[in-house]
Amino acid sequence: MRGFLLFVLLCFSAHSFAQIEKAPPRQRGEGPWPQLIIRGVTLINGNGAPPFGPVDIIIEQNRIKRIVPVGAPGMPLEGVRRPELAPGGKELDCEGMYALPGFVDMHGHIGGEAQGTPAEYVFKLWMAHGITTIRDPACGNGL
Repeated sequence: MRGFLLFVLLCFSAHSFAQIEKAPPRQRGEGPWPQLIIRGVTLINGNGAPPFGPVDIIIEQNRIKRIVPVGAPGMPLEGVRRPELAPGGKELDCEGMYALPGFVDMHGHIGGEAQGTPAEYVFKLWMAHGITTIRDPACGNGL
């Protein structure tokens, strides 16, 4: 009986160590802004169509509000009527760059501290590579 109780205790304690620690409060970075304009970017919308642009992408309250064509590929953008930035907004000059939809990783393992890498690091690494949605097949971490 004593061995069984020890086994149950070890099972419960191992489960508590396997939990992924919460993300710390954000201390660095900028934003959010009332408006963000991504200027002069070439858009790949993910439906198989060829790249489109250059365009200005207007984002308000974390939603894409408008996509405005501002020229033709390879042509200068001077003299083109472009959307105006709202007070307190942020503007990114992205001429020569591409905007893509967020990628979905349908088979990702977070790992956690037991693997030697904090979950927060893994999430930021995926985000830096364009992965905005993840499905953990183990689902032990609630994803």
